[in-house]
Amino acid sequence: MAERLRGKPVADAMKEDLVKRIESLKAKGITPKIGIIRVGANPDDLFYEGGIKKTSDGIGLAYEIKEHAEDVSQEELEKTVKAAGADDSIHGILMFAPLPKQLDEKKIRALIPVEKDVDCMTLGGAGKVFADDETGFPPCTPTACMEILKFYDIPLKGKEITVVGRSLVVGKPMAMLLLRQHATVTICHSRTVDLDKVCAKADILVAAVGRAKMINDRYVKPGQIVIDVGINADPDRPGKYCGDVDLETVEPIVEKITPVPGGVGSVTTIMLCKHTVIACEAQQ
Repeated sequence: MAERLRGKPVADAMKEDLVKRIESLKAKGITPKIGIIRVGANPDDLFYEGGIKKTSDGIGLAYEIKEHAEDVSQEELEKTVKAAGADDSIHGILMFAPLPKQLDEKKIRALIPVEKDVDCMTLGGAGKVFADDETGFPPCTPTACMEILKFYDIPLKGKEITVVGRSLVVGKPMAMLLLRQHATVTICHSRTVDLDKVCAKADILVAAVGRAKMINDRYVKPGQIVIDVGINADPDRPGKYCGDVDLETVEPIVEKITPVPGGVGSVTTIMLCKHTVIACEAQQ
């Protein structure tokens, strides 16, 4: 049976470090703060927001929430984003997306200053990630994956790693972060020919395709390490969540695996806080 790479020990270690860094900043009269911009009341957004607030309270990070109704105008939301960008007391900005269809999301995203773009929402932020400019912040989910791999001392140099998923939120930046660590990376997707065979060749498999339990025993091999990024409604257990990996069939085969829930997701929120603290330090 595979060793479960749980996220809580990773998050706890990160919190301990961040408390010290935040105390150091506060001793200089600086309180790091994240600005959260939300349109509407999407349950997933509210759940994530609640997690950010709870985590921030636990480490001493300040937050400011700007909430708008679903029918907010382009002008009004642009004004909010610009104000957060110009506010020296706000060091990182998170805006929930996607935005309602009446809004020009690309234009609004572009208003976030790159130095405050702590979840890689702008083209400038993405450009830094893809150009290996470490002053840019990668999206929090792939960065959380990297923190888990580092915490559990999993070597990446020279390893064959397959990433299933090509989104700008996870798949593509995940590949870039792995390349920084000298891994050999293959990016796959739902149209990859013989996807199961390609996945089964990898030393490490990162599942970020967004399909519940898609990765089953045909996609893996003994000795493999599996990072499951997916968070999906479980088709077999109403009201529960599952990953992109069918844990029941895969766990008996592979060497290590992140569970869902309790894996990558539990590190993502603290990663957002870490990016905000780093941004605050850099802005000083």
